[in-house]
Amino acid sequence: MAKKTKSLEITIKNEGGKFNPFFKKTSIDKKSYDFEGISTMRKLLSNEKARILNVIKEKNPKSIYDLSKILDRDFKSVSEDIKLLEKFGFIDLLKEKTGKRERLKPVVIIDSLNIQIKL
Repeated sequence: MAKKTKSLEITIKNEGGKFNPFFKKTSIDKKSYDFEGISTMRKLLSNEKARILNVIKEKNPKSIYDLSKILDRDFKSVSEDIKLLEKFGFIDLLKEKTGKRERLKPVVIIDSLNIQIKL
């Protein structure tokens, strides 16, 4: 069976001299994501977040801890970045049990990102 392409759409509207972005997942889930402002989008679309997404996709880490080791970054910082990426629909965290412990495995769930700016 062919894998469905999931894309994330960001629309930025100029309303009263202020850019107001909102997110929408297109394909299976039509959920919209609220945004405090354009500054949140800047944090979300940083080079470090792109690096995290690339490592998740290419290296397939088993947990957030594994991801932080691969990235050579502090676990807390990586965890905060992961929560933001999950909140806006870039990744899912899959629960996996190993013995008595449960770990969260990050998985990229979108294939494309579309940004549209309406003036």
